Amino acid sequence: MINERFIRISNNIWEIPIDFKDGMRVPARILSSPRLIDGIDSKVIDQITNVACLPGIRRYALCMPDGHMGYGFPIGGVAAFSISDGVISPGGIGFDINCGMRLMRTNLTLGELKPKMEELLNRLFRTIPSGVGSKGFLTLDRKNFSRIMEEGAEWCRRNGYASDTDIERIEDHGRLPHADHTTVSEKAMSRGINQMGTLGSGNHYLEVEIARPENIYDREIARRFGIDRDNQVLIAIHCGSRGFGHQIATDYLKIFARSVQKYGLEVRDKELMSAPIESDEGKRYASAMACAANAAFVNRQLIVSGIRQVFREVFRKSDSELGIETIYDVAHNIAKFEKYTIDGREETVLVHRKGATRSFGPGKAEIPEIYRPVGQPVIVGGSMETGSALLCGTSMADNETFGSSLHGAGRTMSRMKAKKTIRGDKVKQRMTERGILVKTAYMPGLAEEASFAYKDIDLVVDAVDALQISKKVARFNPILNIKG
Repeated sequence: MINERFIRISNNIWEIPIDFKDGMRVPARILSSPRLIDGIDSKVIDQITNVACLPGIRRYALCMPDGHMGYGFPIGGVAAFSISDGVISPGGIGFDINCGMRLMRTNLTLGELKPKMEELLNRLFRTIPSGVGSKGFLTLDRKNFSRIMEEGAEWCRRNGYASDTDIERIEDHGRLPHADHTTVSEKAMSRGINQMGTLGSGNHYLEVEIARPENIYDREIARRFGIDRDNQVLIAIHCGSRGFGHQIATDYLKIFARSVQKYGLEVRDKELMSAPIESDEGKRYASAMACAANAAFVNRQLIVSGIRQVFREVFRKSDSELGIETIYDVAHNIAKFEKYTIDGREETVLVHRKGATRSFGPGKAEIPEIYRPVGQPVIVGGSMETGSALLCGTSMADNETFGSSLHGAGRTMSRMKAKKTIRGDKVKQRMTERGILVKTAYMPGLAEEASFAYKDIDLVVDAVDALQISKKVARFNPILNIKG
């Protein structure tokens, strides 16, 4: 939806000036492409300009090419807030806190996988719980779950579920340090304690993918990331903190409804309920959010442990022979304290990424040492029919988008409308005909995730590549899929 008042900064940037809506403190920017921009609907414009009205926002409110309507922020929304007078908002992070992606490489190739496809799919489905209400294989008491909240993926290493390489290649080593389990409600704990090591539902999935040689765009960077052979087998995981994060967001939205009045905050949308970052309420939510983020890192790591077990059993090979290693694990729904140069001086800000991925460029200390010369891996999830993409971060992102890029293809159709358009069994049949085997705990969920309900992943990836906020490295084709 392009308005004559929008300013076209470049082929891929449209700026909405501060006089577009009363109360805007900074311009909003839509990052897209000429082919995608008309698909941005009016609700996204309303949401991102509401974000631009929030107290303490710095520079721009940003919407990525995969942007679509969300709760509070649009999905694909990025905004940074001053520590001194800015706010923290659950609507800018999401209910599924640290919903994110893990990408793993293997030494296997398609030829080795083909004879084992059905056996592998069935065993993965039995081992990795999926669907609404699914429970993990771990029986945790309150003490251990509290440790998971505060220690994150380090808990997995200490208990034999993670390697040193896994920890090194998780964003922030899989632990936000300001987590405090006392800021989490009993109800949230009761929802999360049995869900570690599970996919959940919605658009979450576990996918086995193939790196075909024609879809490797930068072989040097791909090799550095561990993609080093034709038709290599890769594994992608998309999930988050599940009901645990959802309850934390729900709890604090109620608290923040009172905080808005208490601190006299101007909020244009009830979905953007916020609290000052430095307030007691703001600090407590930041700590609770970190607990959910750490639990999500653990959740994905436990799934990895289960995957390794299944591959050992199916292929009858050792871990060293299989070579299943983490390429990277990145958060999509999170707020992080980070430093950027704004108006000529370095400033620590709280960057909200809602359906957006960190995209740090070369040389940043936060990136694993092996990747520092080229930039951070950026994992982009597509629909279960189209696969995913791997990019790397850039200095342009560091300078222009608070080190951020897109996170996925982005929906074009609601789940309800998708289910009215096609049946799940038809989607499964279509995928089978295309050589993709799929299992699900909820057949209508396949209809919700049909490829036509999403933007074209190649178009959104091309858009960020043209913007130079992420660089294309490779594209992967799905072959096995477990759908939540």
